[in-house]
Amino acid sequence: MHRRQMLLNMLLASAAFALPFSVNAAQIRNARLWRSDNKLRLVFDLSGPVQYKTFTLSAPERIIIDVSGARLEGNFPELALENTPIKAIRSGHFGQGDTRIVLDLASPVQLNSFLLGPEGSQGNRLVIDLGHEAVAHPPVQLAAVAAPLMKEPPAPVIDKNHPKRDIMVVVDAGHGGKDPGAIGSKGEREKDVVLSIAQLLAKRLKREKGFDVRLVRNDDFFVPLRKRVDIARKYNADMFISVHADAAPRLTASGASVFALSENGATSATARFMAQRENGADLIGATSLLNLKDKDPMLAGVILDMSMNATIAASLQLGHTVLGSLEGVTTLHQKRVEQAGFAVLKSPDVPSILVETGFISNSRDSQRLVTARHQQAVADGLFDGMKTYFERNPPAGSFIAWRQEQKAAEQAVV
Repeated sequence: MHRRQMLLNMLLASAAFALPFSVNAAQIRNARLWRSDNKLRLVFDLSGPVQYKTFTLSAPERIIIDVSGARLEGNFPELALENTPIKAIRSGHFGQGDTRIVLDLASPVQLNSFLLGPEGSQGNRLVIDLGHEAVAHPPVQLAAVAAPLMKEPPAPVIDKNHPKRDIMVVVDAGHGGKDPGAIGSKGEREKDVVLSIAQLLAKRLKREKGFDVRLVRNDDFFVPLRKRVDIARKYNADMFISVHADAAPRLTASGASVFALSENGATSATARFMAQRENGADLIGATSLLNLKDKDPMLAGVILDMSMNATIAASLQLGHTVLGSLEGVTTLHQKRVEQAGFAVLKSPDVPSILVETGFISNSRDSQRLVTARHQQAVADGLFDGMKTYFERNPPAGSFIAWRQEQKAAEQAVV
């Protein structure tokens, strides 16, 4: 499932149920188990909504289920595990008030998991489906779980050509073609400087395992602002970064800046000036980007607001990390992430930042920006900031998330 569709589903669920998550509210009350065709289904009955994650380990085969902010309510009765791929089920406390459930397996299985909300007489449920090719057996009787969590040696990290996806970054070199952007005192053109930096950043991302990249433009041609956002969404981007080297009202203004979107006005006069300069008349209707045409207008507005607020928060966090990385490369115009209504950042579900690598209107900045050495340093700084952000906030299903889960599993007592 595409990332934005996952986001939309989560937002729809949040708007429909309107249930705030409480880290102390949920109990795992019961476990039920049965077989259907070639699928084994394990259902955990919950007292309320939870957050959870699953991952697998090899040698021996195991499935790990970490349920955040939930605790076991007493002991489950024994599940009848005969003639199933599950050899044993263990559980115990994990982290700060979380519960870890371990399924010991006889052989590898296909794993699918999802949450169900209250329906009829049923409450909240966590469903674990295990696909296997076992021969037919009599139906498994209701039963089950859980021996105490036991220690065992950590499993080695094994890649096995994992199917985890790359993090997709879309890099936008500002301006281009008929739009040269800002012009320096010696004829330096913003569109040329930022294209070089964007290409260097793309090359660096391509070399890093777990990342993929697309350039909005890889040559000197013009791309409308709306199209730049569309390209990011076409490739289901995890991040959008627009690279610039603008002019400022004051020739003395210098240093790099990072901007995120604001829906409530600019955070400074400079931010407002930059947004007005970049936007022109090219505006974006964000409501259409989340495919909300078939939704009730009030619900669509709630979903859009929730999505945009979450995306802006992620963009600010991303921008802060990138800004900190650039501080070791060049001077900073502002030591905080600025905000303004940049049209190119108005994707409601893709964290997006605009980076001013320097002011081409400033003679010192301009001299540095046209040198290959400084362009490479800026590209490396941008990459380091992005990598740090994604290591702290790995997207679900990505290689980086999988790698961190493997490392955590090795360090944990399972």
